[in-house]
Amino acid sequence: MSTHGYSLTSTWTGNQGTGTSGYRDYTRDVTLSVPGRPEIEASADVPFRGDPVRWNPELLLLAAASECHMLSYLHACVLRGVVVTSYVDEASAEIEVVGNGGRFTGATLRPRIEVADEAMIGDAIAAHEEAHEWCFISNSLNFDVVIEPVVTAA
Repeated sequence: MSTHGYSLTSTWTGNQGTGTSGYRDYTRDVTLSVPGRPEIEASADVPFRGDPVRWNPELLLLAAASECHMLSYLHACVLRGVVVTSYVDEASAEIEVVGNGGRFTGATLRPRIEVADEAMIGDAIAAHEEAHEWCFISNSLNFDVVIEPVVTAA
């Protein structure tokens, strides 16, 4: 077993001069930063008074689940001898808002994969099960992540 640590800096940039003096007196803008990487301009989701052109926590969580599954899947394919030539995931998730809180109720990953040879399709489909088991993010979530893959040959 090994342990890996992660850290970043979240800086609120939404003070418009009066801080949080009122609910409408500040923006939900945040800058996420890690040394040596591009900053991410984030905000709340639009229904929560956020900026629609910035990433929000809900999208970032969905992106993390999608990318983690993809990276785990590509590794599983290498181990199975499957040559992936294209991978695009159209992921979605739902949240349930109750009062001032809420929770994710589920996510669906819809990867569209192209492999080099038709004979690889069966293993390419089976590799999703391993990828789902190996994905650090999916293993950490308290809601179901459903995988609906479509695999075709080049």
